[in-house]
Amino acid sequence: MNDRLPEARGGIDTDPAAAAAPLGWSLHSDDPAAALRRQGFVLLDAAALAQMAQAAPAPLTAAWDDLPPDAHLRDGGAYRFRRHASYTLDLPAQLARVPHRAHWQPTDYNALHGGIERWFEPVHAALDAQPAWTGLLAALGRVFAAAAATPVTRWYVEAHQFRIDTAQGIGRPTPEGAHRDGVDFVAVVLVQRQAVRGGETRVFQADAPFGVRFTLAQPWSALLLDDAHVVHETTPIQSAAAPGACAGWRDTLVLTYRREGFQDPPR
Repeated sequence: MNDRLPEARGGIDTDPAAAAAPLGWSLHSDDPAAALRRQGFVLLDAAALAQMAQAAPAPLTAAWDDLPPDAHLRDGGAYRFRRHASYTLDLPAQLARVPHRAHWQPTDYNALHGGIERWFEPVHAALDAQPAWTGLLAALGRVFAAAAATPVTRWYVEAHQFRIDTAQGIGRPTPEGAHRDGVDFVAVVLVQRQAVRGGETRVFQADAPFGVRFTLAQPWSALLLDDAHVVHETTPIQSAAAPGACAGWRDTLVLTYRREGFQDPPR
């Protein structure tokens, strides 16, 4: 499959034509909702994301320095740290956190970690008072509603803070491999990457072996995905730190939007 992946090197600030032109795709668009409808994904640089949220998200970065270990990794690794929260978003902007709940996915979408209720420590409540946080979640919800095939008035949103580190060698942002999430739309926001190599993002058509690859390199840039039409993955990372320095890491915010309620196990 990899030989059919055009590549954009050096992050999303480079000319997107080399990566997307063979498929008729454009990595960036002045109309993200239209791009999602047309090709199933679009990239936003940091300026576009901040403009959309009507607040600069960079001050939120420190919230990734206090993530507990992920105790549910089935590959035996100790490279992932995370927090989780769930919200309802009544459009256009009424965001409310719901009581803390487990994250659950069916095995159809996550063969490695699906089928089990995974409880993670909650996202700190202080973030809910930050305009950049609430503005970001609401703004993305409006973009996704504009991209949806039928009208949406409420989204069920899950927010996942991730840190993948390389202190013990390889860190795997998506240990489950190329996947869909079982939702309507997904946003993968790069918060920061420090002294790592790897971490290439790959997006494939869900019903064909064609795709594009690129590296999210700019802090607070984002990849938006139509989960029904594309699958995605990110390759492992390794430390690029100098000998004796702290190992590197990659921080992301993953937001999922679903209209039919949260994914919960059958009762």
